[in-house]
Amino acid sequence: MIKIGDVIEGQISMNRMGSAYVNGEGLRKDIYIHQKNTNKALHLDTVKIEIVEGKGRAFEGIVKEVIKRFKTEFVGTIQISDKFAFFLPDSQKMATDIFIPLDKLNGAENGQKVVAKFKSWKGKAPKGEIIKVLGTSGNNDVEIHSILHEYELPYDFEEHVLHEAEAIETTISLWEIEARRDMRGVPTITIDPVDAKDFDDALSLQWVDGNMEIGVHIADVSHYLRPDTDLDKEAYRRGTSVYLVDRVIPMLPEKLSNGLCSLRPNEDKLCFSAIFTLDKNGNIINEWFGRTIINSNHRYTYEEAQEVIDRGTRQESKLIDKVVLDLNMLAKNLRRKRLKCGSLTFDKSEVKFKLDEANNPIDIIFKYSKDSNKLIEELMLLANKQVATYLKKEYVCVNRTHNEPEKEKLQQLKNFIKQFDYDIKINSPQEIRASLNKLLQDVQGKPEENLISNLVIKGMQKAAYSTKDIGHYGLDFEDYCHFTSPIRRYPDVIVHRLLARVIENKPKPKVEKLESKCLYLSERERKAQKAERDSIKYMQTLYMAKRVGMLYKGIITSVSEFGIFVTIPENGCDCLVRHSNLRGDWKYDADNYCLKDIFTSQRFRLGDEIMIQITSVDIEKKNINASLVTE
Repeated sequence: MIKIGDVIEGQISMNRMGSAYVNGEGLRKDIYIHQKNTNKALHLDTVKIEIVEGKGRAFEGIVKEVIKRFKTEFVGTIQISDKFAFFLPDSQKMATDIFIPLDKLNGAENGQKVVAKFKSWKGKAPKGEIIKVLGTSGNNDVEIHSILHEYELPYDFEEHVLHEAEAIETTISLWEIEARRDMRGVPTITIDPVDAKDFDDALSLQWVDGNMEIGVHIADVSHYLRPDTDLDKEAYRRGTSVYLVDRVIPMLPEKLSNGLCSLRPNEDKLCFSAIFTLDKNGNIINEWFGRTIINSNHRYTYEEAQEVIDRGTRQESKLIDKVVLDLNMLAKNLRRKRLKCGSLTFDKSEVKFKLDEANNPIDIIFKYSKDSNKLIEELMLLANKQVATYLKKEYVCVNRTHNEPEKEKLQQLKNFIKQFDYDIKINSPQEIRASLNKLLQDVQGKPEENLISNLVIKGMQKAAYSTKDIGHYGLDFEDYCHFTSPIRRYPDVIVHRLLARVIENKPKPKVEKLESKCLYLSERERKAQKAERDSIKYMQTLYMAKRVGMLYKGIITSVSEFGIFVTIPENGCDCLVRHSNLRGDWKYDADNYCLKDIFTSQRFRLGDEIMIQITSVDIEKKNINASLVTE
């Protein structure tokens, strides 16, 4: 237990108002740091704090020392005057500007988007220098590159990497074919988004003695991506492809991602496959893992596959439609069994943008998961689970892990949902999963659905990669890995290589080295996810910038010390109504997720529906500001 006067170390997390919280080892709750007590710390720095008596809280903290800077390069805008310049960071977690001497501008011009390097902080403001000019603020390409640079995500491939990719042999030799299981005569399909260019998974189906033989065929990236080559080092450095609203930043050069490795129809392709013999109820009778060669008969988009499923019969001219129908039948059985065992399911909508020729958003639409999506999901889950089980039994695995949610967050969720007449049981992992699934089903179609679904997601731990065997809580799988997307995820490449080593009876790799790679690749994934979220926010602000003055009905989805966040259901955009735009004297009640007026009974709580007017949009900060409409 901590007490007043204790000095602890931890990582500081800033908010847009300059105050912060510190998370330290052994702390049950984060320690609040007032803006005046952050002592030159920046977002995610490692700091030493002293525990003091809180005002309205049990404890607060004072930063005594910055032990380690989390990062020293930041993206933002330069403002230049006659005698000095200031760098204004884009990140809302960076609560201070950086002073830039005029001889450290590196050619930057007033108002440009730049990269600044933090050098020191001795006076009132930190001091730095401009190390890169990105371009004109507000330009779409510049803003997207700013997001990538903020999270240290590379964009273009260097020439020597592209040259190595171009030198790869494209012809499949007779020797290579003979060394593989030949699946080219088995009915095979791919199902992908309509705009997909890299098809890294295909499915085959044939009936053998009344049972289904299902092939989950994954592009054999490891055949082309040889260890310790420049191409392999670059793929590992990136760790993952990055999916922004208007572009994809691939992990592999186009020759591999969209060419050699892409399982395009009517082309011989090299795969690493998981082949299962199952009965009609989805019980596994036999399984086989190994290298194959396939030739996909047909490429379906999700919409085309859904049409087949909705119709329920095949077109006379398309015999391959029966594969979709049979696979859908199997997938529904697998899903039913998985949910019955306690696997959590989030059927959330996905925000998509309709863009014009200049990549400006002209409409926002929602995509919902349908049977064709769930068909792919279930068979990928099956392959990932069984490959992990096989590897961990025989060898070592790079697991996709997901820990149990924290009891304190679950208790907060339980307390909050009582106001909507819901409840959850939190005594055991099985009880938690069952009651959370029931909660998610109960809120479907209700006004509070998105709010409660998001709170459930926020209460979950983050998934990660690890050699440690802790299982996947959300899926309720003891064994789980990522095997099915090696074109866009480097951990899948590692799993393929491990599987090959087992099949070829090669010795185990060093677990410590693998674990180090897992930590790095988990961090790369988190950065890519943040960049993807920022690109969505950027497009939302562009979209709403043309709608200033308009009225919208919204739902309160977050409450903080500086205002309330409101989500507009019709387009998914998040707006901030600041305290200064609210009449009255408001106090933040963290325990009940609400704002209370000190002198009246009025309050704003999560889930309340209110009417707002868009007052301003800050595209660079990705902020949409609004005011409350009371009449």
